[in-house]
Amino acid sequence: MNITLNQTDSTNAQLKVVLEEADYAPKVDQQVKEYSKKAQIKGFRPGKVPAGLVKKMYGKSILVEQINKLLQDEISKYIRENDVKLLGEPLPEPDQEQIDWDNQKEFEFNYQVGLLPDFNLPLDKSVEGYTVELDQKTIDEAYENLRRQFGQTTNPEASEKGDFISGELKQVDGEFQSNTLIPTNRVVKGLDQFIGVKEGDVIRFDIRKTFGDDNAALAHVTGLSKEVTADLNGEFEFTVEKINRTEPAELNQELFDKLFGKDEVTTEEDFDAKIRETISENYQQEANNLLSRRIMNSLIDNIEVELPTEFFKRWLQVTNEGKLTAEQIEENFDSYVRELKWSMIKNKVVAENELKVTNEEVVNSTKEKMLQQFNMPEVPEELVESINNYANQFLQQDNGRNYINEYEQLLAEKVLEVLKEKVTVVEKTISSEDFRNISE
Repeated sequence: MNITLNQTDSTNAQLKVVLEEADYAPKVDQQVKEYSKKAQIKGFRPGKVPAGLVKKMYGKSILVEQINKLLQDEISKYIRENDVKLLGEPLPEPDQEQIDWDNQKEFEFNYQVGLLPDFNLPLDKSVEGYTVELDQKTIDEAYENLRRQFGQTTNPEASEKGDFISGELKQVDGEFQSNTLIPTNRVVKGLDQFIGVKEGDVIRFDIRKTFGDDNAALAHVTGLSKEVTADLNGEFEFTVEKINRTEPAELNQELFDKLFGKDEVTTEEDFDAKIRETISENYQQEANNLLSRRIMNSLIDNIEVELPTEFFKRWLQVTNEGKLTAEQIEENFDSYVRELKWSMIKNKVVAENELKVTNEEVVNSTKEKMLQQFNMPEVPEELVESINNYANQFLQQDNGRNYINEYEQLLAEKVLEVLKEKVTVVEKTISSEDFRNISE
């Protein structure tokens, strides 16, 4: 067997593999013998089928199977031993000569290869990070939301400010129509139209003026994306079906227990401190996530690396097995390039810092997420075995895809922790309201 790599330019190469009969014949003969032991052919006892007959009947398929396996194993070995940095995997040359499997003894296979050159991480760019300070408005909104969430819902006859009105929303000069819920506290202009209405009443309004030209509010009301609602305007009619009012929950022990567990909080002062602590932790997590995204974008935007563009496009089409057209690849190619660059950055950080994720870390992370879903701070002793079984079953699903996803996520988190130590982060203290505006 002879494998050669001929680099045609800085990012492309041709890989040629020449197989002689001595390279594959022993494996083919061994496989024929295995077939002879298992084949069930009329007129022969199991395990007594002559090898010559098996070879005559199945020889070509065995030959193709063994050569393909040999190619895969030896190419992988060559790439690994020669430390060839590849984009994806080699792709067969599209214009290879037809193989005569019946008569050929020597085979030549040619592959296109995309090479990924080495590069330096652009760590000299600073990134802005945030320390979020809670303002009173955020605290008040949290209290209001919690009391509403755990309050009692009623359906009064007529609406008041703060109610949610359900009904059918219909565009007057257009096709949009949907059953929706209008929160009266999001109405900026013409609130009096929504006060005192009853079942069957019809309200007509300009949707952009009513909600203050706020695409987020329009998206909430219509169920459409912010991008779509950016072009939504004109007169709408809303037919009232039901008034929904929530009587706020009292700040008492019943509410404390619902939120934090039995007798974990017993006074309004402790409750307030716990609410502030929880909100601060949530904002800090969001700030960390935003910082991670900014570091990723900064590195991707500033990395200087030449890519095998045409090979990458072909590789995307081949590996997606016809699910992506050439037009779709062109349309979204910038996004694919960004994903590739982040993968290259991540792999470089992993290699240089010898980062690893253990099986124990994957399993523990999965169990922690399950506990969060069950709203359990820790596993009761009687449920330890059940949680372990749930976690293992989940990780094995979809042929282990869940395990791979969890592994990759943990590895990415370790990469970002390393990068946060290497990149200059300019910390800025801002209010929670300002942070919400930035993160949106």
